[in-house]
Amino acid sequence: MEKKIDLNQSIFALAKAYPEVVDIMFDLGFAEIKKPAMLASVGKVMNIKRGSKMKNIPMDKIIRAFVEKGFTVVDGENELKKPSTVEKERLSGNGNTEEEKEDRPEKLRKLLDRLSLGEDIEKVREDFVRDFQDVDPAEIMKAEQGLMESGMPLSKVQKLCDVHSALFHGESEEEKIENAEKAVQASLKKGKNYINESKEANQLVQEIGHPLYTFTMENRALEAYLQKTKGRWEEEFVGLKEEQKKALIEELSNELDELRNFSIHYAKKGDLLYPLLKIKYDISGPSQVMWTVDDEIRDTLGELKREIGNLSFVNQEFVEKYRAVRQRMEEMIYKEENILFPMCALQFQKEEWVQIYFDSKDYAPCFLVENHLWDEAEGKKKIDSLFNQEGSGEIVMPGGHLKKDELIALLNTIPVEITFVDKDNINRFFNEGPKVFKRPQMAIDREVFSCHPPKIEPMVRSIISDFRDGKQDKLPIWMEKGGKLFLVTYMAVRDEENHYVGTLEAVQDMEEIKEHFKEYFKKHPEEL
Repeated sequence: MEKKIDLNQSIFALAKAYPEVVDIMFDLGFAEIKKPAMLASVGKVMNIKRGSKMKNIPMDKIIRAFVEKGFTVVDGENELKKPSTVEKERLSGNGNTEEEKEDRPEKLRKLLDRLSLGEDIEKVREDFVRDFQDVDPAEIMKAEQGLMESGMPLSKVQKLCDVHSALFHGESEEEKIENAEKAVQASLKKGKNYINESKEANQLVQEIGHPLYTFTMENRALEAYLQKTKGRWEEEFVGLKEEQKKALIEELSNELDELRNFSIHYAKKGDLLYPLLKIKYDISGPSQVMWTVDDEIRDTLGELKREIGNLSFVNQEFVEKYRAVRQRMEEMIYKEENILFPMCALQFQKEEWVQIYFDSKDYAPCFLVENHLWDEAEGKKKIDSLFNQEGSGEIVMPGGHLKKDELIALLNTIPVEITFVDKDNINRFFNEGPKVFKRPQMAIDREVFSCHPPKIEPMVRSIISDFRDGKQDKLPIWMEKGGKLFLVTYMAVRDEENHYVGTLEAVQDMEEIKEHFKEYFKKHPEEL
């Protein structure tokens, strides 16, 4: 027997005729329908068309939901859709018309609004899969960037990172990977927007020693660790004895230490990939969104590590927070390998990959994944953006003169990390050697703001603006990193006529000084 939904009929009558209507409409956002008193009163004078307007739930969404459940939808005497039409549309590929493509940014905006209002992310994810399952990664990237250009805050747009991995979700891990690969390959073949015809990422990923090879191996190591430790944290912690909960503290603390090591992977992306995409290739939206999520993952892991030090036993709330950040790390893997890496592979030039390779050597191994030799890069010289090869004579200065190699050796011997940013906010110089704050060679001749995460950029702009306007000349910041004390000093650099010519950043290891004064005041407590 045909099941028929008339949009003009009262919701009470529809629910009485078809009890499953209650669940369908509840899932659509009509929460009051499960309240018997509301259904028996307001439900008798309310129909679906009025409810759609009141709840701001699109009518096409409502119609589709009923049709997918086997209902024929009518508007009075006019038949709108039968169940068979949905299957036909799916098979024929409808949903990708130019008109619908233009409407996608607005659909994304509505999804984000629902998340902002606190709606369950899994529910939003379901709708995202339904509306965007046939959309290639390039189009999602374009929509993200478009939303940002229209004025939507980054903090809101980045929520898409929690949702659009749903494109690649399947029942099993193998299915997820297969779906992701299909989506990327389809996007590569289309060759539109940010993903243009070029070498496929897969080729570079398989090239031993290539930066994308190393990034991918790090992801495989993370996946293996997450899978290895998964079972324990999927359990419910109800019924566990107190001593069992206490025993889990050390186990969880050790896991957090391991996962925080993956911050090296995120740091490399932030230093080597995102800024190049943004500055040279004008692909800012996706890189900013992912960069922000990277930072949030690192911050959350740090918060959990600090919190666990104050816990006497593991509780359910803490575990839920831990599960959530593990999920975000897993989802970021799919984004990297199916959006970010293909984008980089199809944009970056060979010489840029070579420089990324050499800059990567300054980072510690991530998850015990060592940087393999990349034969092609080892046969080339590093990009020399600091000096003109022909200018090998002496450098004459008011205080004397030095040969180029003497000046380099001198600057590298100073026990301070030096960075100079010129008056146009361009990175011009940093000395070499081991550094607390990594400075990749590729950052030279790049705007300084592009080298900082989105959350830090406003502070950097403020400091430089104050220096340029003469509001201040120096800003010292004390901080701890890796258990050691450092002094980071920002100084305005001015010429003889007091004109601003740039900003100097100096990073000093203060551990020896701290220990000196600790011993001194032990001997001279009266001076405290």
